[in-house]
Amino acid sequence: MAGSEAHYTLPLPVFDKPVKLLIVVAPYYRDIADNLVAGARAVAARAGAAADLVEVPGALEIAPAIGMAFRMADYDGFVALGCVIRGETTHYDT
Repeated sequence: MAGSEAHYTLPLPVFDKPVKLLIVVAPYYRDIADNLVAGARAVAARAGAAADLVEVPGALEIAPAIGMAFRMADYDGFVALGCVIRGETTHYDT
């Protein structure tokens, strides 16, 4: 069944000026994080956007990092990437 499902692909945005994005990733699961970053960079490039990358120690630090960047830097948008798997850490206890 899963092989017959089609994935919907969102149309790429069109920008009238250069766009600068910040990708914030928590690389606790390095292989998963690397694939997420590669996908985000590929889509950003296809849309004509430049993307900087910041790594944070864990998933709980993603939102504060974006908040700091929003206040201190000149980004047009943000991409938050991370993976939390139940049982590996205590994220579900917070």
